[in-house]
Amino acid sequence: MKTTAIFGVLAALVAAPAQAQVLSVCLEGSPEIFNPELTSNGTTIYALGQIYDGLVTVEAGGSNIEPALAESWTVSDDGKTYTFKLRQNVQWQSNNLFTPTRTMNADDVMFTFERMMNKDHPYYSVSGGNYITFNAKLADIIDRIEKIDDYTVAFTLKNPYAPFIGTLAHGSLAITSAEYADAMLKAGTPEQLDLQPIGTGPFKLQAYQSDTMIRFEPFKETWGAQIGDRSRTPLVDSVVMAISSDASVRLQRALANECLIGLYPNLADRETIEQAPNVEAVRTPVASTGMLHFNFRLEKFKDKRVRQALAQAIDMKSLVEVVYSGMGHVTGAVIPPALWGHASDIGPWEYDPEAAKALLKEAGFDDGLSVQLWAVPVSRPYMPNGRRAAEMIQQDWAKIGVNVEIMTYEWAEYIDRARKGEAEIGMFGGIYDFPDPSQIPNNYLACSSDNVPNPSNIGAWCNPEYNEIMTKAGQITDQEERTKLYHRIQEIVHEEVPVVVLGGADHITIVNKSVKGYVPAIFGTSRLSGVTVE
Repeated sequence: MKTTAIFGVLAALVAAPAQAQVLSVCLEGSPEIFNPELTSNGTTIYALGQIYDGLVTVEAGGSNIEPALAESWTVSDDGKTYTFKLRQNVQWQSNNLFTPTRTMNADDVMFTFERMMNKDHPYYSVSGGNYITFNAKLADIIDRIEKIDDYTVAFTLKNPYAPFIGTLAHGSLAITSAEYADAMLKAGTPEQLDLQPIGTGPFKLQAYQSDTMIRFEPFKETWGAQIGDRSRTPLVDSVVMAISSDASVRLQRALANECLIGLYPNLADRETIEQAPNVEAVRTPVASTGMLHFNFRLEKFKDKRVRQALAQAIDMKSLVEVVYSGMGHVTGAVIPPALWGHASDIGPWEYDPEAAKALLKEAGFDDGLSVQLWAVPVSRPYMPNGRRAAEMIQQDWAKIGVNVEIMTYEWAEYIDRARKGEAEIGMFGGIYDFPDPSQIPNNYLACSSDNVPNPSNIGAWCNPEYNEIMTKAGQITDQEERTKLYHRIQEIVHEEVPVVVLGGADHITIVNKSVKGYVPAIFGTSRLSGVTVE
């Protein structure tokens, strides 16, 4: 019933007005929030990436870092101070709550980062104050930020940090309006900053219906249009994102021309897409890693023998072949093959049910073990079919006497619960937003200097040697030396088994042949600016 209703909403939106160019996108989930700083969820970032801009960005379809709101930057000789020159005359969007009186300037950059850095800031705790990417990547790195003048900002780091510029390209570090924030604070409604977005990007939010649809209208005054950059100019009259977690429904809509871009179809449907006359299966090499995280808050998973037994009991070759539809790679390395730093010599634990049984018996579980396995509810490059993967693991573990209860939730709730430590064994993973191997090892397996797990480290594994090496690798610029250090951290992960690496795969996007100019991102977020519909 709900699917039929969504179909009707989308068909009506796409049909009117008759001469309008409407770009319809099938999205796999609802945004968590409308402020990028409060999320690292790829689904949310895809939507918000059309509204907001960062200081820098990753080139469309490539891996180079490009200027965005910062038109240039310099680095001090000691590698610790980055000075950014901001673009001038960058216009802010408006909404029914606020109309800006000035253009983007250094005050907005200062506000964006001070909100995340300063616990005494009036916005620090608004909307929960969980700055996932900042806390995981930059909280221990940045010493101070200074406004040099209205269009110059300097970041001084505690130590040199090689991935700093790449990190700033992450979609969750986009710049928000200080003036808008002040207005909402004075009105007594600061949370509206995070719910009613105002950005500098090519599209502005027009309407949102949870779990159903997001509609955007073009922001024709965006800076990309002002400088004549077609790739950053909105070229359609409207963007409609229809939300459905069911990949088969997204496929049906794309084949029926209901969606002109369909995200994350089942990889098993590639042949169907390729044979359809109206769409193309656009394959994109994506650097991503999927993992099963063991929850170290639970006694049974503190025993390495239990973790190793469960790893050895998974027929990983069969799982990757089936779940990734022949497009995946079997590996035990956290850094994927698409990136430098990948440890090609580290494979998965050898499939050995008898050895796994012996380890469980040795750990005191000779009468069996019961676990909850959480299955990712949406299709991602690092896990195209969480339910099918969980069922295959359930069957494998049953052979060694492990009883598995498969759990799942709607995507936003799944992420929230997992980050709160509720998953016994959580299926989780990430897509690289910038071309540096530090991102996923840092986000998903590292801890802060205070020994607090990073937000996406849902298993709460904190290993002193691992964290020390991760810190050291970020403070040097020699790529050969960094590669050696990243090899060692992958060895530690394999030896200690805090996670079971499931791998990742290229992904495909369903693109209607009437769509021109859409370039799926390899790193970061795909842009809908520069896209037309014929």
